[in-house]
Amino acid sequence: MNSLISLYNSVTGALDRADGVLSTLARFLFAAIFMLYFWTSGLTKLGDGILGLFQPALGAYAQIFPRAMEAAGYDAGQLSFLHTLVVMAGTWAEFILPALIVLGLATRLAALGMIGFVTLQTLTDLIGHNLWAEPDAVGAWFDRVPDAIIMDQRSLWMFLLIVLVLKGAGPLSLDRLVERRLDAR
Repeated sequence: MNSLISLYNSVTGALDRADGVLSTLARFLFAAIFMLYFWTSGLTKLGDGILGLFQPALGAYAQIFPRAMEAAGYDAGQLSFLHTLVVMAGTWAEFILPALIVLGLATRLAALGMIGFVTLQTLTDLIGHNLWAEPDAVGAWFDRVPDAIIMDQRSLWMFLLIVLVLKGAGPLSLDRLVERRLDAR
């Protein structure tokens, strides 16, 4: 019995030391599942031409500030400069933060930023787009249905991002390359 416990401890001890696998897998899954989701969403918010980065599309305001846009008769010109700054920051975040995570550069900070982004996205969906009124969309934990947009899916998104905040980018990352360069000095 002692040899079985010893074998178990030896195997699980090796798994404990394999943190890099978890971090790398988390970044891979983020790239495979979420990068194009966020980039595509960001593209819908860009205005026309190269200046579209600084002049968001009308739909960007409607997605991020649905109630304010409705109150303004869907005229973004009636919204404040603060609204425009928030829309631009949100749009840029949909491109920059996923790219940083996939590259493994400033990964912990980028994952923390994505946690904030997903939190705001969720609040916008619940309050601005009134998903509170749709129990199937909100869902519930500990039910038998695992595919509600908010409680189920977004919780898993957050878990993946929390792994990156706690564990970092892993060995196959620009973070590790920068760390090695700094250590070599």
